[in-house]
Amino acid sequence: MAIDNTFNKPIVPENEELRLKALEYYDILNDLPDRYFSNLAHIMASAFNTKIALISLVGEDTVFFKGNFGMEGTTKANRGHSLCSLAVLDSEPTVFRDALKEPCLLGNPLVIGDFGLRFYAGAPIVTKEGFNIGTACVVGFEPRDFSNEEKTLLGLFAENAMIEIESRRELMEQQKQLQSAATL
Repeated sequence: MAIDNTFNKPIVPENEELRLKALEYYDILNDLPDRYFSNLAHIMASAFNTKIALISLVGEDTVFFKGNFGMEGTTKANRGHSLCSLAVLDSEPTVFRDALKEPCLLGNPLVIGDFGLRFYAGAPIVTKEGFNIGTACVVGFEPRDFSNEEKTLLGLFAENAMIEIESRRELMEQQKQLQSAATL
């Protein structure tokens, strides 16, 4: 399926097939958004003094909001519109201090449309195998600077999200083993 890409640059990484398999492995796209991740997003919004914070998972053509603060009721976005699609392309946090000064964002409806996005910072959520499956991100409506210390902190939020995702996968495996043993 072709992605409606508004970024004027490629948004599909070379390892896309393996990245999507890694996302599927965790089986976490159900129950969106999730209370734990929404609480984490709330803490992020408070820590960075932003109106919006998200824990996102980047699927094939959709970005799913596993945690959502500030956009309650919104559970997903078109991958070709969501800046999270850009943040999963890099191992370091992606920061757009002023979206209107970023050539790759000048065709994006979230920037040039009514939403009015001006600031974005997103750190990739990285599996232990090195696949970027999502982001911990914060969004604002005014340009702003984002320090190296803030980038580090955002990275720690993303790491914490991955720790929770891993824990849930381990619990799911344990439950399967118990169910299997109970049927013997």
